Amino acid sequence: MEPGTGCAGDAPDALAGSTGYRPTMLPADPSDIDLEIEEYVIDALERLPAPFAGQLGSVAIVIEDEPTAAQLAAVGAQGLYGLYQGIPRTRLSADAAPAPSKITLFRGPLVRASRDRAALADRVADTVYHEIAHHFGISDARLHELKGGRH
Repeated sequence: MEPGTGCAGDAPDALAGSTGYRPTMLPADPSDIDLEIEEYVIDALERLPAPFAGQLGSVAIVIEDEPTAAQLAAVGAQGLYGLYQGIPRTRLSADAAPAPSKITLFRGPLVRASRDRAALADRVADTVYHEIAHHFGISDARLHELKGGRH
């Protein structure tokens, strides 16, 4: 599963102190930015078109530090920004109750791959959208095609 890429830039931060300035460098300890990652997830979800957002009711979105060896092995990846676990909506049957689905974002890889907060926000949004696409039955290969062959 290939995660998306982000772009650079600065963003204001009312919580960063009296100056309202958010430093461009990310802290070495990813747990220092937990609330920011949650905000980036919420921002991404709020930008989803209503028809898609309305079909995410049973999807849990969680943030974990790192993917486990089992998670990496399950998808044949060396690294992950995010992981969708569940039954895509396209494979639900009329007589089966939908099972809850889960999207996990991995804080460590997301932070390490982002040079500043704007890049992190973009990378989180790309990853959220990528995993939501899996919820709707879109494969990694199709996502790659839709991006015009870009990662």
